[in-house]
Amino acid sequence: MLFWILSALMTVAVAVPLLWPLMRAAGRTHHDDEGEAAVYRDQLRELERDKAGGLISPEDAAYARAEIGRRLLAVSGDETPLPAASAANAAPARRTAYTLSQAFVLLCLPAVGLYVYLLTGSPDTPSAPLAARIENPGDDVTLLIAKVERHLATSPEDGAGWDVLAPVYVRVGRLADAELAYRNAIRLLGPGADRMNGLAETLVAVNDGIVTEDARQAFEASVKLQPDNPRADYYLALALEQAGSKADALVAFQNIAKASPPTAPWMELINRHIEANSAGMALADAPVAEAGSAKPLGAPTAEDVAAAQAMSEGDRSQMIRGMVDSLDAKLKEDPNNFDGWMRLVRSHAMLKQPDRAVEALKEGLKTFPASGAEGQQLIAAARDLGLSVEEIVQ
Repeated sequence: MLFWILSALMTVAVAVPLLWPLMRAAGRTHHDDEGEAAVYRDQLRELERDKAGGLISPEDAAYARAEIGRRLLAVSGDETPLPAASAANAAPARRTAYTLSQAFVLLCLPAVGLYVYLLTGSPDTPSAPLAARIENPGDDVTLLIAKVERHLATSPEDGAGWDVLAPVYVRVGRLADAELAYRNAIRLLGPGADRMNGLAETLVAVNDGIVTEDARQAFEASVKLQPDNPRADYYLALALEQAGSKADALVAFQNIAKASPPTAPWMELINRHIEANSAGMALADAPVAEAGSAKPLGAPTAEDVAAAQAMSEGDRSQMIRGMVDSLDAKLKEDPNNFDGWMRLVRSHAMLKQPDRAVEALKEGLKTFPASGAEGQQLIAAARDLGLSVEEIVQ
């Protein structure tokens, strides 16, 4: 009942401002308009008498008649001049229009609002105070947060409360509050693996994806608590990549790939990082030709390296593959280049092309046999890269 009473009061509050101009206009029509119109009509009749008696020139009479007619039109509310009898009959029509407008505001608008509410609202839902709704928030995240916050305001040492609230804060984007909640949960309940991961990931999000030192330490603590921890392993590998340690990052990402099922949902991301770090290492390992010196076989110039730094990962990877293919072609033309074969085997391995790396090793051993020192170095490098060389050696 209280709801309907409030609805009625709100309807009246909205209707009064809408009706007020109509009420004023209607009042003016009933009391003032007819009197003013009669005055203007008398002025017109008097003007005609003055014109007939020669008291006013025809030009002045025409001007005065036009001005009085304009005022008469303003009172009658019509756009075209009306004879006196028609102007007198206009008032009832205007009153009828005002009455219909008032009826629309009083009846139609509330009826439309009620219809929309019955379609989209919940009139049968019993009313409940805020405290009761907070106690039973259902799927309302805002009320859930309010409920836990109100509890923690009186029981700040409840670690379970902070543990529940922290991931909810992350979900709604309140990262600073999430960090505080995770730290309180860790302080009160201890550093569980999920809590340390949650805190560290929150720190990464706060710093726009950068794995800070605090985040790295939290991930390392999580790995100690739970060794089989791909979430923490990923961010630790990402920290190495962001620090510029491409070789260490590559090994870390490869270890994640080896420990993960092939269908794991994170494997696509891991493979992208492996390819990017492999391409970066291939570029870094290639000797750069100094200005004024002879360019080593297949090596990029300083300008090539500078241009590669400005490329996207995909373009840089494509550039590296093109350089490796170029080196392969040049070695086929002039195979007597030990450093070139070493770079070619290493580059194919880094680009996740083990078959091509083994094929390059076989071709290199044709010029530098396994019985010689150079051949032994080629084989040792291939073993370090994880290539299968046993059949080749035999």
